[in-house]
Amino acid sequence: METLKRLLNYLKPYKTKFYYSLICMVIIAAVQAAIVYLTKPIFDQLLINKQKELIPLIIKSLLIAALLKFIFTYWQSYLLSWIGQTIVKDIRNDMYEKLLNLSLGYFIKSSTGQLISRLTYDVAQIQRGIIMIPRNIFRDGLQIIFYIGILFYLNWKWSIAIFISFPIVALLLIDIGKKIKRRAKRVQEQTASIYSILQEKISGVKLIKSVTNEKNETREMKKQNENYFNILMRLTRADILQAPLIEFIGLIAITFVIFFGGIQVINGNVTTGTFVAFLATALSMYKPAKAVTEVNTDIQTMRASGERIFELLDEKPTVIEMPQSVEISELKNEISFNNVSFAYEPGKPTVLKDLNFTIKKGEVAAIVGPSGSGKTTIINLLTRFFDPTSGIISIDGNDIKNFTLKSLRCQMGIVTQETILFNDTVSNNISYGTESKNFTDIENAARQANAHYFIEKLLQKYDTVIGEKGATLSGGERQRIAIARVILRNPHILILDEATSALDSESEMLVQDALSRVMEGKTTVVIAHRLSTVKSADKIIVIDKGKIADIGTHSELIEKSTLYKQLYELQDIT
Repeated sequence: METLKRLLNYLKPYKTKFYYSLICMVIIAAVQAAIVYLTKPIFDQLLINKQKELIPLIIKSLLIAALLKFIFTYWQSYLLSWIGQTIVKDIRNDMYEKLLNLSLGYFIKSSTGQLISRLTYDVAQIQRGIIMIPRNIFRDGLQIIFYIGILFYLNWKWSIAIFISFPIVALLLIDIGKKIKRRAKRVQEQTASIYSILQEKISGVKLIKSVTNEKNETREMKKQNENYFNILMRLTRADILQAPLIEFIGLIAITFVIFFGGIQVINGNVTTGTFVAFLATALSMYKPAKAVTEVNTDIQTMRASGERIFELLDEKPTVIEMPQSVEISELKNEISFNNVSFAYEPGKPTVLKDLNFTIKKGEVAAIVGPSGSGKTTIINLLTRFFDPTSGIISIDGNDIKNFTLKSLRCQMGIVTQETILFNDTVSNNISYGTESKNFTDIENAARQANAHYFIEKLLQKYDTVIGEKGATLSGGERQRIAIARVILRNPHILILDEATSALDSESEMLVQDALSRVMEGKTTVVIAHRLSTVKSADKIIVIDKGKIADIGTHSELIEKSTLYKQLYELQDIT
């Protein structure tokens, strides 16, 4: 019930509209009950007793009832839809904000497909629940209450005969409800799994085609879909069992009423109108009763979705700002790693062990080492995507944990091997993350990044939409857009994470030329695969198995570092 209570908190700001919708439901239920009850005077006074003077009154009553039902059904549906859509908007906004404020580690352990599933499928289930549950409980529930009142008013003995079956139905529905919740959760988990596979495989479609693995991938998706189908049908079986079960038990009770009531009508103890009105009311209960049973499914499905949504909303970031954090203006002296160690999770292997090094302001420091030695992790710690397990990273003697995340990261410009671009215009990609949208500044940044020339050749130049991940551009062009973005931000610390390792010679030359300009006067940390690009670095830090193997200039390391010399010679650099 805790999940449902938390979902109700989203309803509180809109409770006035909700109350209006409840009033509409009360009127709808009362009018519908009145329409059914009118069958009694129609039969008794009009058809049996031939009281023709009642025809205008009955017609007027029916028309007024129909008009009232139309008006209030419209407003009830509109208000509930408005509330449902608004609450879903609020939940989705909260989830998205939460996602963007979670630490990088959360995204490493969570698949993109699962996150998308929570933002789409689970939120859609909440929306359905918000619209359907109040309607079915209040409107249809009130109809049932009014119908019960009419039944007891018409003949309390017949009514008792019908309602003897209710406890049996209730017990069966409780048992079915438990199965529905369990199976609904499995359906949602399998949906998330399919979303995850789709996201991963669509992103990797080029690899799938290049190794001609379409048949295997199709077979795997068919298997996942078959699992989903089987789980969904088990949920469906439990869901659709409820309505016919109520109908079956209810009709058994009504047959007793028809038998004994029919005898009383024949004997003249009960009027025909009473008998017909009773049957009409009892049969009219089927539709709202069916809707009320569906509440069980909607509640269990909404609970399962709510649990997955609040699981995300309750997630705590592992990298947080300190209560008394301050802003950093700029790097004045040095960056220091002091006895820094790191493991991604408690109990997991240590990735970095007791790192100690200093980078002076204005220096170019290169970090090199075998693949998997921990080079990129050092960058992730410096930018506070993660915090050290032990030790301190400081800027000008101040632990970076004492700085606000925004001011710290605004000091840094990052260019990685995997360029991050959005399905937006060239101009918006260059200015992303900066307050300045001045076109002159954007164009100057593009010129310095050797990007202006190819941008001008694009169909709409700076207003060209470049596709998802910059798909319409070459690798070198994407990288130069990323460099232009850094140039526009003008950070004090530049971080280059194998920024040219995936480029051809011509693109690398253009990118290196752009990087040399952006590096002027900046403190630069370079992770390099091609050691030829860091020969002129002021300091080279050699990392091996998470530890510092050696530190020095290129010439010094060639003389004293066996590992560095091996790495250098393996690349056949002369």
